[in-house]
Amino acid sequence: MKKINLLILDDREENIISLTALLQELDGINIISLTDPNEALKVCWHDDISIAMVDVQMPEINGFEFVSLLKSNPKTSHIMAIMVTAISKEDRYLLEGLQSGAVDYLYKPLNPDITRAKVKSFVQQIRLQDEVKEKNLEMQRAAKELLIAKEEADHARQSKEIFLANMSHEIRTPINGIMSIIHALKNSPLNTDQLEWIGMLDNASQSLLMIINDILDLSRIDAGKFKIEVEDFSLNKFIADMDRMFRIKADHKGLDFIIEKEGVLPDYVISDALRLQQIISNFIANSLKFTEKGSITFHIKLIECLKSSFKIRFTVRDTGIGIQQEHLPKVFQAFEQADGAITKRYGGTGLGLAIVKKLAFLLNGEVGAESVPGEGSSFFFEASFEKSETEKDEKIHQPYTNFPKLVGAKILVAEDNELNGFMLDHMLKTWGCEVDLAKNGQQALDLVELKPYHVILMDTHMPVMSGFDAIKAIKAHTDPAKQSIPIITISASVLAHEQAAAYEVGARYVVGKPFDPLDLYEKISDLLKEKQT
Repeated sequence: MKKINLLILDDREENIISLTALLQELDGINIISLTDPNEALKVCWHDDISIAMVDVQMPEINGFEFVSLLKSNPKTSHIMAIMVTAISKEDRYLLEGLQSGAVDYLYKPLNPDITRAKVKSFVQQIRLQDEVKEKNLEMQRAAKELLIAKEEADHARQSKEIFLANMSHEIRTPINGIMSIIHALKNSPLNTDQLEWIGMLDNASQSLLMIINDILDLSRIDAGKFKIEVEDFSLNKFIADMDRMFRIKADHKGLDFIIEKEGVLPDYVISDALRLQQIISNFIANSLKFTEKGSITFHIKLIECLKSSFKIRFTVRDTGIGIQQEHLPKVFQAFEQADGAITKRYGGTGLGLAIVKKLAFLLNGEVGAESVPGEGSSFFFEASFEKSETEKDEKIHQPYTNFPKLVGAKILVAEDNELNGFMLDHMLKTWGCEVDLAKNGQQALDLVELKPYHVILMDTHMPVMSGFDAIKAIKAHTDPAKQSIPIITISASVLAHEQAAAYEVGARYVVGKPFDPLDLYEKISDLLKEKQT
């Protein structure tokens, strides 16, 4: 423990000796004694003095003046000054000492016990003050380190967003081409084996897309940039879509896929249908992965019907390998899986259920799991869904080659990826459109100068000139007809700020890769109808 320096200032040597003898028994103090006030001031300025016991009556500079000089200097103002005097005990002297800055007044002859007790008390007070100062310094250092860590985290988050944007574009672009070819092949004459191969390719591409979405969604949720978008949707259609999506996969593994409904379920409800689909798809995909024989059951139960909402529980049960009880608590944690040995056998990223839990929280719902090793597992999602008062016509799913023709529609496609450009060209021509292809933004501008177009499909990330710059140039064109050409951006980026940037520069619609042919068809149809009115 560091010793505290105590200064004794008295012009008489015998007083210093007696006071030093009185205090030297105290632990933790280092006594410095002087008879010259000027020399004492120098010591106080240059050394770490904490307490000064000052005689009042001294030649040249008296005790009151000495303490006043200490308190007037920032380097010495912290020193605790104790006046020691043999003069009258009148109040005016006490007041003068306290007004000069002293903290206490001792009268000669000194009482040894009282003197030691007071000095000991001041020593403890100084130690407490030192501890407070050290704690404050630690807090300041911690705050500085926290600020640095926050800046590093912000930089890392920005770097991660840039990386995810690039990864999204680079991976989604070829996936879009693959899925577009799958769409085209499904509408082609194929034998039984080829149809099975196409089905397997479709399943593989959907699984890859789900992994990419999981990574991106987890990042956006953690960054607080994930938004829930509620809308009216048909619960019956949602259940039918789940059946359509997973029955074929279950059949391929020789599993029974069972849909069970309990209670009078509403037709339409209000929630985020896409996120609900993501939750249930993760449950069923896991069941498919870990079930070798038996069945997978998708159970939908109406728990409660209130005035303005329905409480519904969605449960997915399987007859798979099950999960050990000690592993159940961590299945909803990011990058965690129940058993490392099972992971090696069945694969997986450990992200799906972590995202499910976060999505459930954002939807004001809850998730849970039960399992018996060797018999199967059960995962549920339960939430309240607002009642819907609107009825909507359900879209009939049909091959994009059967969509009504858009004869005479002149479409410019700006896409640098050869496969995506080829598939967009093929798809648009099946709808009766006249199509021109450009491989970058500059080529798109050159074609706009030469020909009139009804709609432009613009990829956002292209060499030579990006889609954003090309849109800006078209919207700044001197010819009002060219300036008003509606533009749909088709981008592999799913980051909100990039999609917002597309709208800001003048895009009418933003379509993400891989896109739904029906969604693209409807957007083009809407823009063509606007042109006709």
